[in-house]
Amino acid sequence: MSLQPAVYILASGKNATLYVGVTSNLIQRIWQHKNDMVAGFTQKHNVHTLVYFELHATMLDAISREKQLKGGSRAKKIALIEAQNPAWQDIFPNLL
Repeated sequence: MSLQPAVYILASGKNATLYVGVTSNLIQRIWQHKNDMVAGFTQKHNVHTLVYFELHATMLDAISREKQLKGGSRAKKIALIEAQNPAWQDIFPNLL
């Protein structure tokens, strides 16, 4: 996967702690999260499982969507995840 703006959701487990992020390099960024190279929320709360992502044409579009998701309810985030990944499996290996 080449550089492309993406919004992603990480989880610490099914129906557990969620983190919404944005990046231009999804594989690299998730690898950084998984290896605790990103100090902060995901490291502190052990949020390392990629459960959802969506690609965008521009970084501006991705940032706008990230803000929309962060501003939305937890229930909407869970519904979004479960529509594409009902088992809450780590989809990171599928990207490699």
